[in-house]
Amino acid sequence: MSTDQRTIGVIAGNGIYPDTFVRAAKKRGVKLVVAAFKGETNNELEKKVDALKWFRVGQLGGVIKFFRKQGASEAIMVGQIAPRNLFDLWPDLRTLKVLHGVKERNAESLFGAIADELEKDGITLIPATTFLDDQMAGEGHLFGPQLKERDWDDVRFGQRIVKETSALDIGQSIVVRRGTVLAVEAFEGTDECIKRGGELGNGTDVTLVKVSKPNQDMRFDVPVIGPKTIDSCREAGVGTIAVEAGKTLFLGLEEIEAKCVKGKITVVGF
Repeated sequence: MSTDQRTIGVIAGNGIYPDTFVRAAKKRGVKLVVAAFKGETNNELEKKVDALKWFRVGQLGGVIKFFRKQGASEAIMVGQIAPRNLFDLWPDLRTLKVLHGVKERNAESLFGAIADELEKDGITLIPATTFLDDQMAGEGHLFGPQLKERDWDDVRFGQRIVKETSALDIGQSIVVRRGTVLAVEAFEGTDECIKRGGELGNGTDVTLVKVSKPNQDMRFDVPVIGPKTIDSCREAGVGTIAVEAGKTLFLGLEEIEAKCVKGKITVVGF
């Protein structure tokens, strides 16, 4: 199949992730058909893709039917769905089947079941980092001021703890200060975890550590850092962000770098 014949169905949530993927995919001549969600997906995306249809969260059958009609043999999940909408579903029969079949409703089980449903209709779910390899985190100092050795101690401490919590599927982020755990991410998301941790640490010497899960499925729930993350850290007094190299995606690299310089926030990869 030639590149210009490749059609990818995009399951687009909120934030800048969908737009970032669309721009990267378009440079490669890929046809993009987007399943957008009311109250989540940016309306401007419609102008940048080949086809777009609006759905409510939970209409999996409709999404699959749309992708098949458009000739998509691959699909990708980009962007999040706000937690409040995950509990305000309008499930169709296909979604009810998925929900009935999973014992634990966490990201890995739910998205894995969705991937299985897509596969039944000949649609392969591809990695969420497709076409974005140049925006994956590297190792060492990445942005902002250089870290002092005592700050690296907190990075190593936080890394050890959050790898355990992520293995339990509690969350992929943790906020620490001088060897003390201040906040652990759960269902509320990274920004709320940052806010809570910053308050408890009095906005001084506070570090955010973000990792992938053990045996991370790169098709979904990939750790992401964006400009909004930097803003949240600046507002909360979190001065260091440590991410897992090769597993964390940066969205809006130039804006992230500029905000780190202005806010004197350090980002490192380990």
